Amino acid sequence: MTQAAAPAGAVPAWGVAFFAALAGACGALGHPPYDMPLAIAVPMIAGFVFLYMARTPRQALFYGWALGFGYFGLTLSWITEPFQVDAAETGWMAPFAVVLLALLLGAFWAAAMCFARWAGGRPWMLAVAWAGAELLRAYVFTGFPWAAPPQTLVDTLAGQGLAWLGPHGLMLTMCAVCAIAVTRPVRAPWAAIPAVLLGALLLRPLETVLSPVTDHTVRLIQPNAPQHEKWDPEKIPVFVNRQIEFTGAGDTVPDLIVWPETALPYLQEYAQPVFDAIGAAARGAPVALGIQRADDAGYYNGLVVLDGAGQVTQSYDKHHLVPFGEYMPFPALFRSLGIQALADRADGGYAAGPGPRLLDFGALGTALPLICYEAVFAHDVGRAPQRPAFLMQLTNDAWFGMRSGPQQHLAQARMRAIEQGLPMIRAANTGISAVIDPRGRIVSALPLNTAGYLDERLPAAAPPTLYARTGDLPWVLLILAGLVASVLRRARFRRTHAIDAGETGA
Repeated sequence: MTQAAAPAGAVPAWGVAFFAALAGACGALGHPPYDMPLAIAVPMIAGFVFLYMARTPRQALFYGWALGFGYFGLTLSWITEPFQVDAAETGWMAPFAVVLLALLLGAFWAAAMCFARWAGGRPWMLAVAWAGAELLRAYVFTGFPWAAPPQTLVDTLAGQGLAWLGPHGLMLTMCAVCAIAVTRPVRAPWAAIPAVLLGALLLRPLETVLSPVTDHTVRLIQPNAPQHEKWDPEKIPVFVNRQIEFTGAGDTVPDLIVWPETALPYLQEYAQPVFDAIGAAARGAPVALGIQRADDAGYYNGLVVLDGAGQVTQSYDKHHLVPFGEYMPFPALFRSLGIQALADRADGGYAAGPGPRLLDFGALGTALPLICYEAVFAHDVGRAPQRPAFLMQLTNDAWFGMRSGPQQHLAQARMRAIEQGLPMIRAANTGISAVIDPRGRIVSALPLNTAGYLDERLPAAAPPTLYARTGDLPWVLLILAGLVASVLRRARFRRTHAIDAGETGA
């Protein structure tokens, strides 16, 4: 059963690991700002090649870790940006953050390679284990599925597979196609057909004809407040007045106005005078805006909906918080080290809200609010109490800098739209604010680092997708079945060889 290993001594293990890291880094070219989706095939095909080259599970672990380190290290290099907001205080952490995060996320790929080699080295074992590792990465330690390989496909026809399979089913499909492409063509040339078809889908862009739209207009406000100035007392009036001015601009009154995350630098309890000014500027339109609030349980990163009189009619508190950003997992330990969360409001960070809820916008229908990081999680979006008419993300991407971070965050918002078959309206502090149709296509957008507002007709929702109906459960069960089959096959192989050895000895 065990696959033949590469000739010993051909290439030293450290040399193979170097090329594995290089192959992983090539995969980063599939993500913004490079946007070359075919590049993701390099690390994925390389994973099966390195599985073949590994002579032991430990060696496979080493190669898989190097592959993941190269991929995540370059793709997530923007993670240094939050530490530069207060460079004097936290700038020294930036390089450690990149390296440690790449090592941590690379460990998931390493575990998949190690398991596949341990179980027998069959390509299908790696396909199942790799998809399982990515699924696990989306859930454990609150999850961090940023930069999942399917994220590279949003601009291609292949990315529409998210509506049917979701991110984890599409990941399993990508792994299976790469496994076939690497291992079968020599014996069965016809087996290369799936890889050719996937390549064609990756090269084919989406159609430019957009989805139907409703009769309702939404306005997205983008104040472009740099993070290092956002809380500056001298700059606060500039950004607040800018948003109020954009709210009241033009002759046409929109049906809904959306401001970004933490758009107001005040606590909700003390913001009524500003709410009154916003209500007057909105001319009767409801306004959804990000603001913080406090109660006996702590501080919350949330949003409120104001009516035409500037009164709060609905609210929502962010429930999926950013570890080490909005809270510290072990606050006492890190407090003793003098380290606090980057966006701490108080000792220990923010408190989490109760979970997903819908906001009612009358004729526009209901919306599922997502605050910043919450749009990264497909399964969180799927937990909505009922199916909304649209998704609404408020985010402060100023934390992510001016390079790839905001663009990658936008790609994930587009994934959620495809998966659910729902339009997404997205208001971002420094950009990229956008209206996204149910197929993940950008209807219109405001550029990064630009102040302004955007009026656009709200796209109509598409019928519920297969993934919206099933969620991750089918893929969890399929991957678990594959992992169990791998273990049983290894046990049967060992038992058979033990019997053969016993008979030979007899």
